[in-house]
Amino acid sequence: MLKGDCFTAKHISIIITCEHGGNRFPKRFSTLFDQSSELLESHRGYDPGALSLAKRLSKGLKTPLYFSTVTRLLVDLNRSPHNPKRFSEVTNRLSVPEKAVIQGRFYHPYRDKVQSALSGHLKRGGQVLHLSVHTFTPLLYGKVRNTDMGLLYDPSRKTEAAFCVLWQRILHQSGPGIKTRRNYPYHGTSDGFTTYLRKLFSEDVYMGVELEVNQKFLSGDRSVWLNLQRMILKSLDTARNVYGTKWQQ
Repeated sequence: MLKGDCFTAKHISIIITCEHGGNRFPKRFSTLFDQSSELLESHRGYDPGALSLAKRLSKGLKTPLYFSTVTRLLVDLNRSPHNPKRFSEVTNRLSVPEKAVIQGRFYHPYRDKVQSALSGHLKRGGQVLHLSVHTFTPLLYGKVRNTDMGLLYDPSRKTEAAFCVLWQRILHQSGPGIKTRRNYPYHGTSDGFTTYLRKLFSEDVYMGVELEVNQKFLSGDRSVWLNLQRMILKSLDTARNVYGTKWQQ
């Protein structure tokens, strides 16, 4: 269902994506990254931990997962087609034909596949929650990011707002020591894949939510990170079920 169509949701499906799952790059462009190993390993190269979390959620919920392990320094899959920042300082100097090759091999196939999957789910009926999984650096430009997790959404879309308020409440109950904020450390309406898809699908059938998790959990005791993943999984499953029941009333 495209935006503007009338539809009454009967059940909620979940599609999980991870746009910044790795820091690989094709050999064809290896010379661009010869001196960029430190940059590739940083949060600017990819979202550490995001893919392992996305896989855990996908497996636990038995829901589709679409991901990329190509570095965002090559092309940022979470940026819209007309956003010049989809190319980083490393690739922005490339020629138009070279950029076209990158988009044709990595950018468009990924985004088209996710969009097609969403359309397929909606044709079968129901409402789809698209969860885009990301992680963020705890310190940016000398400023500490004051949260453990963030839920990003469009406040003007009542379905997304209601779901995120519910999920945040369940998260607080599940992990009282974990601080979760809405639309932080970024605004849910900033350019991103979910923002782009909201223009195609109405809020009655599509909910686009970005999950942002602080990368500080990746350092230190691995059990802390694994316990957090389990908590996120359980809370998301509960929120989906509670919200689905309310939606059908």
